[in-house]
Amino acid sequence: MGRVPVGRPRGFDADEALERAMLLFWEHGYEGVSLTDLTSAMGIAKTSMYAAFGNKEELFRKALERYAEGPAAYAARALEEPTALEVATAFLAGSVRASTRPGCPAGCLGVQGSLVAGDAGRTTRDALSAWRDEGRAHLRDRFQRAVDEGDLPAGADPALLARYIMTLANGIAVQAAGGAGRDELQQVADAALRSWPPT
Repeated sequence: MGRVPVGRPRGFDADEALERAMLLFWEHGYEGVSLTDLTSAMGIAKTSMYAAFGNKEELFRKALERYAEGPAAYAARALEEPTALEVATAFLAGSVRASTRPGCPAGCLGVQGSLVAGDAGRTTRDALSAWRDEGRAHLRDRFQRAVDEGDLPAGADPALLARYIMTLANGIAVQAAGGAGRDELQQVADAALRSWPPT
């Protein structure tokens, strides 16, 4: 006689539910989504959501992690490019692709997730700010390596270059959310990189 499983099996696909929550937060931001919106989109009851993902804030953090590992994974891949210019080029091209991805909301979850947030969304806004700061720090460190290796000129400012690329990527996301198309935004990225410091 086999063992009887303890507890009820989860009656939903947690991975699919998290994907749906990510898309909802991406499209409407943290405060633009209610618990009812979330549970309806995820196809689960509130009790199941709390049991599987915690509260709304915890669910948002998990959705942001999913976003970072999925649509925004271009950022980590870009850092592996052999030159600083190729890092910047891949980072901006990835931002354009992620912000204009067919079948997904326009823009960037990490930029628009809580641009407008009251006190209730402060923790989420702070988490997104930290997430963006971490991305900028990775770029800065990679550009510092490029200076150390002679790929960027000795006078180049890695922190400024990182902020420049991150600002462009964030602007691309905002423009995409406003309706700008992929080709148009790629032209903006290409134009911005024409001022890249020569080796």
